[in-house]
Amino acid sequence: MTRTHTTDVVLVGGGIMSATLGVLLKELEPNWDISLFERLDRVGAESSNAWNNAGTGHSALCELNYAPMGSDGTVSPAKALNINEQFQTSRQFWTSLVEQNKLHDTSFINAVPHMSLVFGKDHSEYLAKRYESLSSQKLFERMQFSRDPETIAEWAPLTMKGRKDGEEIAANYSAEGTDVDFGNLTHQLIDHLEEQGADVRFGYEVEDLRQESDGSWSLKVKNRLNSEDDLLVRAKFVFLGAGGGALPLLQKSGIPEGKGFGGFPVSGLFLRNSHEETTSQHNAKVYGQASVGAPPMSVPHLDTRWVNGKRSLMFGPYAGFKTNFLKQGSLLDLFKSVKPDNIYPMTRAGLDNLGLVKYLLTELTKSEKSRVEALREYYPTADGSEWELIEAGQRVQVMRKDAKKGGVLQFGTELITKGDGSIAALLGASPGASTAVPIMLNLVKKCFPDQFDTWAPRIKDLVPAYGRRLNDEPELADEIMAHTAKVLGINN
Repeated sequence: MTRTHTTDVVLVGGGIMSATLGVLLKELEPNWDISLFERLDRVGAESSNAWNNAGTGHSALCELNYAPMGSDGTVSPAKALNINEQFQTSRQFWTSLVEQNKLHDTSFINAVPHMSLVFGKDHSEYLAKRYESLSSQKLFERMQFSRDPETIAEWAPLTMKGRKDGEEIAANYSAEGTDVDFGNLTHQLIDHLEEQGADVRFGYEVEDLRQESDGSWSLKVKNRLNSEDDLLVRAKFVFLGAGGGALPLLQKSGIPEGKGFGGFPVSGLFLRNSHEETTSQHNAKVYGQASVGAPPMSVPHLDTRWVNGKRSLMFGPYAGFKTNFLKQGSLLDLFKSVKPDNIYPMTRAGLDNLGLVKYLLTELTKSEKSRVEALREYYPTADGSEWELIEAGQRVQVMRKDAKKGGVLQFGTELITKGDGSIAALLGASPGASTAVPIMLNLVKKCFPDQFDTWAPRIKDLVPAYGRRLNDEPELADEIMAHTAKVLGINN
């Protein structure tokens, strides 16, 4: 038997994006009814899970792909600054929730320095230019640069232990980096959302949706354990925040803004080390250069991770390929997503990125020995027996139509909204979770333009520097960053 359920807002997916939007909307409109449907038996189990992502707290301190060298040999700080500004926005929002006791504690974030590490003359010269470009900016003023092995060994001892003398090497180092357990944060946010009266349901999967003549949406929601509890839900606003599961639902919605989008799934594998004697010697997130033809999400990194109060090390990712869009999804996902409106953009994007295909084939054939050899480029004396191979989350690489090329790969995240503001979907990957708050603020502005001016004062309470660029206001930057660090317990 199908029961009817009416609500103001439906959030599809129990990850960091839905959790962030739900809490934000409850702060702005406490009386709105919010329903969240998660197909699994718990929240934050897919890409938000601590072991399914790098937890870097992406702020462009160490990620080289956010500040590439241009064709003229210069390094622009623009994209890196934008990423950092967005992460500062997220920090402000989390700080406000902690101060108001709406988050249980600050265990989800820990101080972990961020470092970039490169090898060889050309890469070292690039890193020097990156340092010159970024360190002149307020948000990166504490960044350090060195080619000295002893200095680099002080920053990250394991990266230099046993390394051959004379190897050309360079590093950037930022002490103010963080590690974020987005699974922990998601749990805390949704716990608070439930305390505020939101209807959170596990084991419920949105199978279909359509817009009614009055602008509202009807959603067919299946109870995966008991079909007698299936729902027909009517909602004024719908957010598709189901990670890789958002694309199929976007396609089912039929909105014109969603036409031409496709997705290509890439799974990630990591080596994990939980031996305390080893993990205690490394406290940094060390990012290198991506292989030629590899997507930005494949940048190799040796990470300190804090999960449930315990420190571990992760190295990777090693790319894998499965046709499911979610880690616990269907192998038919990719095939079902191919539609008449996206087959050409997907084909054109694929033909223009044969290097990515070659990279994936190379990754798929890697042996355990070759994975450990890749680890030893960053940790020369690594003992392979200490490391276990784990499967991280699925990432769906967005493809979209392009007027010039027919179709292109869209790196990063893509927010798609219907013109009437009644539905929004989020596609893509990194920097994703770290920029969830500014992404959701942008969604709110686009989907609720009539209410936004009324909400502005409350948004400023939650994000004191909203609408201002910290990099352009040094005194404000010092004030905001010091305050969020103090409240969140980031002692670096």
